[in-house]
Order: sequence, then C-alpha cells, then structure tokens
Amino acid sequence: MKITLTYDNEVHTKGLKSDWGFSCLIEREDMPGILFDTGANGSILLHNMDKLTIDPLSIDIVVISHAHWDHIGGLSRFLEKNSEVKVYIPASCPQPLLAKEVIRVTDPVEICTGVFSTGELKGIEQSLAIKTEKDITVIAGCSHPGVENILNSASQFGKPYALIGGLHGFNQFDVIKDLDLVCPCHCTQYKPEIRSLYPEKYVSGGAGRIIEIE
Repeated sequence: MKITLTYDNEVHTKGLKSDWGFSCLIEREDMPGILFDTGANGSILLHNMDKLTIDPLSIDIVVISHAHWDHIGGLSRFLEKNSEVKVYIPASCPQPLLAKEVIRVTDPVEICTGVFSTGELKGIEQSLAIKTEKDITVIAGCSHPGVENILNSASQFGKPYALIGGLHGFNQFDVIKDLDLVCPCHCTQYKPEIRSLYPEKYVSGGAGRIIEIE
C-alpha cells in the first residue's frame, strides 16, 4: 500500500506547495483509489496532485474526516475535475456541492474491502482503518476525538500498526508506544517530542512524502 501526502503544512518534495490543511492519497492494487481529506484550497491540492502525476480521475472514493475548512476546503475544486467519486462524510458534515453520491457516516462501516471508517467519533470526526499484511494502518485528519479513542476504535478491525495524519495537541505519548510507524502531520503540536521519544518509528510528513506499507 502506498500513501502519498498531497497536502500538508510543510513540503517534502520540491515544487509542491504547503498550506494549513491535510490530504493524502491511498493506493493499493486490490482496492479503489481513496483520497482522504482535500486540504483547505483546491488550487493547491490540484497543483500538488499534478506535480505528483496523480490524475483526479484515477480516484474512486473521497473520505472527509470532518467539516473543518482545512480538510474539506478543496473538495469543490476536486469535484469539478471528478464528480463521479463516492464521497464519505461524517453525519455532522454539510452536504458537499457537486457530489453525485454522498454517504453519511455515523457508525463504523466498511468502505471497501479491508478499508473501514471508525465511524463519527464524538460527533465530529471519522478516521480510516486499513487492513494490510502488517495489521491496521490508521489515517487521521486532526484527531479531535483523541488519538487514544481513534486507536481504540480502529482496533476493532485489527491491531494498529501505523498512525498517519494530524494529531493536534496529542501529548499522551505512551498511547503510541506499541505502534511501529508514526507520521505526525498538519496540526500536530508536539512533533519534536514524538520524534525524540520514538526515533525508530517516526516518519516526517510534508506534501509529497510517500509512505509504503506492506
């Protein structure tokens, strides 16, 4: 499985643009292309996708973690390029314009084979739990419900192996001690502390970063 950060506060790959927000593309041979979140600005999202040679029409599913502008702001511009995608949103999220098929998520649900939504946790945000040979990879937008709650919810589908995404003010660092890979992105306030505590499992983010998981 390949996860490409298409939108982040920092840049990893020269020629891409940084901005406050988050988006990543999830690809695996046996599943549809999934875009998780769309950042704040559709122009920046599409610019980064173009530089990464990602065709919007290659994406089948869009999952929005929560309704904050830095995660849903780029959706309309993306849908102008590809309106045929299925869009999964938390139940509390406003109806996105231009989307032809919208699935509102309240409870945990299998989005496609081996890819699960945690459901809308604390009435605001969903995360993804993806089965791989190395257990479960968790993708989070901002972690407003709390990293521990997200990992606990994801664990119903298997043992969490990796955590990628925004962790906001998360500082209960023991919660991630059993993970094998952590890539804190976007709004994470304590990146240096996480890196210092867990250098062997820490992966830096930034737009253009590619993470491959077996």
